[in-house]
Amino acid sequence: MKSKSKLKRMSKVLSMAFVIFIQIYWYKIRKKPEADWEKLWDIIGERFRKTLFELEGLLIKVGQLLSIRSDLLPNGFIRQIQDLTDQVPPSEWEEIEDILKAEWGGPLDQSLLSIDKKAVASASIGEVYKGILKDGQMVAIKVQRPNIQSIIETDFRTLSIIIWFAHHFVPMPKGFINLKVLFKELKEVIVRELDFSQEKNSLLFFQERFKGVDGVKIPDVYSELSTPKILVMEWVEGIKLTDKVGVSQLEVNQRELAARLIEVFLPQWLEPGLFHADPHSGNVLVSKEGQIILLDFGMVGQISKKDATYFQGLIESLLSKNYPKAVECLTHLGFLLPEADPRTMERLLAELLSFQPAQLKEMDLLALKLEMNDIIQALPIQVPTRFVFLGRSFITMEGMLRNLASEEDLINVLKPVFMDWLSKQGNTKWSFIWFWLQSQPIFKTVHSFTEFLKLPQVLENIKETEQRRQFQFSIFENNKKQLFQLTLLGLIGIGTGIYTSHQLILQLSVVVSIISVTGYFFYSFKLKKWMKYMHEKRR
Repeated sequence: MKSKSKLKRMSKVLSMAFVIFIQIYWYKIRKKPEADWEKLWDIIGERFRKTLFELEGLLIKVGQLLSIRSDLLPNGFIRQIQDLTDQVPPSEWEEIEDILKAEWGGPLDQSLLSIDKKAVASASIGEVYKGILKDGQMVAIKVQRPNIQSIIETDFRTLSIIIWFAHHFVPMPKGFINLKVLFKELKEVIVRELDFSQEKNSLLFFQERFKGVDGVKIPDVYSELSTPKILVMEWVEGIKLTDKVGVSQLEVNQRELAARLIEVFLPQWLEPGLFHADPHSGNVLVSKEGQIILLDFGMVGQISKKDATYFQGLIESLLSKNYPKAVECLTHLGFLLPEADPRTMERLLAELLSFQPAQLKEMDLLALKLEMNDIIQALPIQVPTRFVFLGRSFITMEGMLRNLASEEDLINVLKPVFMDWLSKQGNTKWSFIWFWLQSQPIFKTVHSFTEFLKLPQVLENIKETEQRRQFQFSIFENNKKQLFQLTLLGLIGIGTGIYTSHQLILQLSVVVSIISVTGYFFYSFKLKKWMKYMHEKRR
C-alpha cells in the first residue's frame, strides 16, 4: 500500500472522527436532552456508514463487528450500521495470481487444471474464485486480498489514535462504552479472521461434529493446497433460504426445512464447542434434496464446558428461585463486574422476577421500559464478547426461520427437536427446565403483589446511587475540560508573545500553561482513580 494512499485513508478517518468529537463536545456543553442525543447518533452513524463505503476494505468489517455491540453503542448509531454488507470490488487478477504463485511456490498449472479469473465473491478480507483441480474436482479458492496486512496496520493505527484522543479529551455521554476494551475485541476478531489456517481448523471441527449426519453438508477442505492466505474447499451448489421461488421447489416443505435448521443450530448453541457466528443467507444454503449446507467459518464463537455448565445452572436457578446460585453463575459467566454486590443483585433478581403477566395490563409499559433502561445502565453488568456472538448467531437464524414458518409453527417444530436432543443428552436438568416452561407462564412466580410494589423503591435507590456517582464524575470531567481549554489559551498566548516579542504576554502565558497542564494531569489522575468505582461503560 503506497504512502499516499495510507495518508489519504488516515486523513479521511481522522477528519470524520474530529467532526464527531466536535459534535459531541457541542451537545455536551449545551446539555442537550436525550432526544437530541438520539438524533445526533443517527447523524453520526450515517456519516460513519458513508465513510466505510467510501474507503471499503477492513473498515466495513469493523462496522459489521460494531453493529453487533448493541449492548454498548447508542441505538441511533446501531440503526445506521446494522445492515452493512461486506461486499467490495474484486482485486486485479494479476495481484491474486501473484499471491497464489507465492503461496504455492510455482505456476498455477502445477496445482490447477483451470481457474476463473473473475471472482464469484469479494469481501473486505478475502475473495473467492472457482477452479478445477488436476483430478477434475471443482473447488472454491478463497484468497486473502492483496495488501490487506498494510491496510489493517494503517486502519488499526488510525483507530488507536482516535481512541487515545477520545479517552483523554472527549466527554463521552452517559451510558457510552469503554473504547479501549472495544478496540481490543475488534483487533482480536479481525486478526483471527486474517489467518485462513484458523478458518480451516474451524471447518474441520464442524466436519467432525456433523460426521454421519445426512441432513448437513460441510465442504471438504484441501489441506495440502491451503495456507494462512489461501483456503481451498470443495465447490458446493445450493439455494439461499431467502430465495422463495427456489425454496418452494425443494423436495421438502418449509416447515420440515425449519426443523432441519433447528436440528443443526440448537446443539451449537447449547453444547460445548464451536458455533457458527454468522449464519446469514449467503453462508447457510440448502441443496435440492433439502440438505443444509454451511459455508464460511471465518467468524465462529466457542462455548466452553464451563460456560455450558454455568449457563445451564443459571436457567435452573432462576426458574427454581435460587437467586444466590443465579448470581454466582452470572459472576462465573462474566456478566457481573467485580464491584457488583451479590446481596443487592440477589434482591434485585427476586424483585424483577416477581411480577405476573396479568399485572402488565395495569402498568404503564412505556414507563416500565424507561425504568428498566435506567436500571440496566446503573447496574455493574457487561455482556462478554463470546455471548454477543452467540446472540448474533441466534438472532440471525431466528430471522431466517420466521421466513419459513409462522411463530406458532416454530414452537410446534421446536418441541420435538428439543425433546429429541434431550433424549440424546440424558440430562435431567434440561428436562426439568423444559417441563417447567411448559407448565407455567414465563414470568409467573410465588411472590405476592405486595412484594412487587416494592420494585419502584428498589429502582429509585439504584438510580440515586448512580446519580451521586455521575455528579462526582461530572465535576472531575468539567474541571479537566476547563483546564484543557486554558492550556490551549496559554499556548496561543505563548505563540502571540513570541510573534510580537512582548515579554509580559510570553511570561504570563508560560505561567498559565504550566499551571493548567499541572491541573489537567492532576484531575486526569483523580478521574482515573474515581472511575475504578464506576460502571465499566462509563470508563
